[in-house]
Amino acid sequence: MKKILIKNAKIVNDGTVQNGDVYIEGDTIIEVADSISAKNADTQIIDAEGKYLLPGVIDDQVHFREPGLTHKATISTESAAAVAGGITSFMEMPNTQPQTTTIEEWENKMDIASRDSHANYAFMFGGTNDNLKEILRVDTARVPALKLFLGSSTGNMLVDDQEVLREIFSKVKLRIALHCEDEETIRSNMKQAVAKYGEDIPIDQHPVIRNEEACYKSSSNAVALAKETGARIHVFHLSTGKETSLFDNQVPIQEKQITSEVCIHHLWFSDEDYAQRGKLIKWNPSVKSPKDREQLWEALLDDRIDVIATDHAPHTWEEKQNPYTSCPSGGPLVQHALPAMLQFVHEERISIEKVVEKMCHHPALLFDIKERGFIRQGYKADLVLVDPNNPWTVTKENVIAKCGWSPFEGVTFKSRITHTFVNGQLAYHNFKVTDAKYGTELAFER
Repeated sequence: MKKILIKNAKIVNDGTVQNGDVYIEGDTIIEVADSISAKNADTQIIDAEGKYLLPGVIDDQVHFREPGLTHKATISTESAAAVAGGITSFMEMPNTQPQTTTIEEWENKMDIASRDSHANYAFMFGGTNDNLKEILRVDTARVPALKLFLGSSTGNMLVDDQEVLREIFSKVKLRIALHCEDEETIRSNMKQAVAKYGEDIPIDQHPVIRNEEACYKSSSNAVALAKETGARIHVFHLSTGKETSLFDNQVPIQEKQITSEVCIHHLWFSDEDYAQRGKLIKWNPSVKSPKDREQLWEALLDDRIDVIATDHAPHTWEEKQNPYTSCPSGGPLVQHALPAMLQFVHEERISIEKVVEKMCHHPALLFDIKERGFIRQGYKADLVLVDPNNPWTVTKENVIAKCGWSPFEGVTFKSRITHTFVNGQLAYHNFKVTDAKYGTELAFER
């Protein structure tokens, strides 16, 4: 059994930063203490002097495109990018081809990940207007959540029947993760934009088409229905200041029935960046105003927003060059999410303890993940070592995601991830992802 001793680290965990050591045997953290001596001669010792040791990041929202869209990404390529970014566990979304709306398709994804994933994995189950019976069959110890698209989806994954939605909210005991944008509002705005501009709509019209009204109308309806039915909901990727008023910070996360998330791009970019970044920062929901970004930050820091995630959703470079109406929304983010948040730590916008809370602890608590998300004795050894003073610049050459580009190209981050451990194995080191794949299925204590 492999033994690793990490010495002299600044351990970030449970709201504190403590100097100390961590001893690992196999896939498990055996001891966390101020000072630990090597147990025997075959223990690998890693000196972490000057570095932060964080729990592995748990990303609750990614699109890894497999099956069906593997020209954009695969579970193998994107999980490799994830561990390079300190993300040791991910939850993947159901809008692949075929969609993950049957037990059979969910099992197919699990089989692929069991062979190919560098990081720990789980797959959300997709809800539609007509698959409630299938939803009620899912194994809640293996499925993190039900995912519903309440707007802006394709095929039959748009849940737009209010009676069906009410029935799902009333009967499903899993937490329900939601994409909230009002489809009717967006279609009306799009019709006006096409009438004015044709197919090549200027990218700065994206937050006009997918505006505050579309987001708030959908999310406020979902929150109201959750309160009425008792459903446990998690609203993905808030993008407006107005939506933050729907959430509160009155109880601990374990007791919250209604929770929310913000993504890296809505904390980093604003509509002022469309001029430089163009369609590379075209996301759904859209990147909006600096005021919206500021209000998202306020809600994150005062705990109305519970989780920071990526919504990693890669498309090829060629696809992103298409005219507005045929340019897909989304971009790669797993490799750069943690470095981006650590940049905000350097700027004293947020503490490193709060980053760990929102990216590691809270996803574990919110989704009832077994033995992950914290640096604790008996927990799985998913760990990240970060050098806080090792600047590097994002270039096409060092992007690991299959699409080969990043909205962060040209950005210099001050902090660099030096080691990522997945289940006690060194999955990323010296700026290289190992060929071996150490990811395992996430388990949920329910």
